[in-house]
Amino acid sequence: QVQLVESGGGLVQAGGSLRLSCAASGRSLSPYDMGWFRQAPGKEREFVASVTFIGSRIKYADSVKGRFTISRDNANTMVYLQMNSLKPEDTAVYYCAGKKFFENDFDSWGQGTQVTVSS
Repeated sequence: QVQLVESGGGLVQAGGSLRLSCAASGRSLSPYDMGWFRQAPGKEREFVASVTFIGSRIKYADSVKGRFTISRDNANTMVYLQMNSLKPEDTAVYYCAGKKFFENDFDSWGQGTQVTVSS
């Protein structure tokens, strides 16, 4: 497992943008597939986006396609989630997650960062 720390959350008006960042503590993310998940109050955690360890395959939830972009830096120390055209329904705690590329399930999680979109 790897320790992950998210940052970049906050309060934004509908239609605005935020960029979330996820950093690994003390190690490279190069062997890790990385993802972003979110959990809104009273709802289960849901998948938002993921990127494979070499960046060759990216997936998005239908609800964020065309608005959110996941990326990782060339040094493989950071993962980002650029969120544009934010909607009130995007309000949630956003979690960064990682898994070794040969594992099935994400098993490293950050503490989460709150994103609140006002109407």
